[in-house]
Amino acid sequence: MTSRRQLEELLAAVADHGVDPKDAADRLVELPYRDLGFARVDTHRELRQGAPEVILGSGKTPDQAARIALALAEAGASSVLVTRADGPMRAAVREVLPESLEDDRARCVWAEREPIDKRGHVLIVSAGTSDGPVVHEARIRADLLGTRVTVHEDVGVAGLHRLAPVIPDLDRADVVVVVAGMDGALASVIGGLAACPVIGVPTSVGYGSAHGGQTALNAMLVSCADGLAVVGIDDGLGAGSVAARIARRAEVRAS
Repeated sequence: MTSRRQLEELLAAVADHGVDPKDAADRLVELPYRDLGFARVDTHRELRQGAPEVILGSGKTPDQAARIALALAEAGASSVLVTRADGPMRAAVREVLPESLEDDRARCVWAEREPIDKRGHVLIVSAGTSDGPVVHEARIRADLLGTRVTVHEDVGVAGLHRLAPVIPDLDRADVVVVVAGMDGALASVIGGLAACPVIGVPTSVGYGSAHGGQTALNAMLVSCADGLAVVGIDDGLGAGSVAARIARRAEVRAS
């Protein structure tokens, strides 16, 4: 039981004498986490924040990731997402959750169990094709959190005329996520055009003095574009989560 709706349904069932109070207490005792021995799975996060816990695959075995994924599913998470997952880990998750989908490039496997109604528009723009893994990690997370997502890839400043098809979507978006490595300049360009909040995601893509994304990170942090916020290097997940929250709130307040 991870969502407010599920908790309200349980309490209503108790009030209507459809569920025995002892049975309800047994179900509630698993809040706020489930102890698997090697992990304490936060089954309460969606109830607190409206977004379920995400499983970071790095550093875990395929079996550990699969068991955590199953625990979240059994607790009623609206979605189960494993990021930074290699092929064997994705296969292990799909074995316990056969309905799961996977994206090799994004290194993600996920199951959308109770789709959230779509609200708000997230626009994701990348500087280069090599930024794709981070782009699609952000896309998957924002989509699972209930937003409409549009993606434009490979429109970086080395060929700025490629940005022209993106401009109409800038006017429609509630938030823009800009994914860029190298010099990270695209974030400043978009930040100077968009009226909505812009989230910069520096990536570790780049030659020589790109320093694994540090140059792009610093460039975004000192951008002269007002309204540009920045997450950590390669943090597509964080950008997707923040973007979805902004976009959903923006649509609610506009209605």
